[in-house]
Amino acid sequence: MIKNILALIGAVVLVVALGAYAKMGSAVKGLDSGALPAYMDMFNKVLKDGDPAKAMMKEFKVAEDVSGDDVKESITALTEEYNMRITGYVKMFTKDDAKPNEVKEARIYSLCSLPIAKVFLNHSRYFGGFMPCRIMYIQYGNGDAYLITMDLNLAIHGGLPLGGDMLKLATSVEKAMTDIPKRAAEGDF
Repeated sequence: MIKNILALIGAVVLVVALGAYAKMGSAVKGLDSGALPAYMDMFNKVLKDGDPAKAMMKEFKVAEDVSGDDVKESITALTEEYNMRITGYVKMFTKDDAKPNEVKEARIYSLCSLPIAKVFLNHSRYFGGFMPCRIMYIQYGNGDAYLITMDLNLAIHGGLPLGGDMLKLATSVEKAMTDIPKRAAEGDF
């Protein structure tokens, strides 16, 4: 039933989007060529799971033999390789008696490339809402652990094309924010 409702909502949104596209043709033509596919990908994820937060994130399962402390060491080591800096770290909590499906431990890592941040803030102060980039470590009572980070696809391709070196810089940050948690989930240094 819920899938049917979401499918109906999706169909309505698609019709509205097509109408809006026809009405705003010239404005849409000015967008980055990846804008519509990026929005549709996010929307399809929302339709599939009903969770907009999940649709905007990338997730990496942490290997069973990699502890939270191993992840911390790995992220710390990998940030230099990608010309990033850890600008903050918070161990939010640990709950030793967590039930299997309950969060046992949560940590947040904040990373940033300060020179790139300056370029993007000079372009638009609203990019500050994406800064610093974050990686969240979540471990459940059953031992399953994940690293979660924002999917930067919409920030990069969701509007007008990024000019000058901005696309190259944004792509380097996107690569770092994909590679660092992916590698840290395996305990890579």
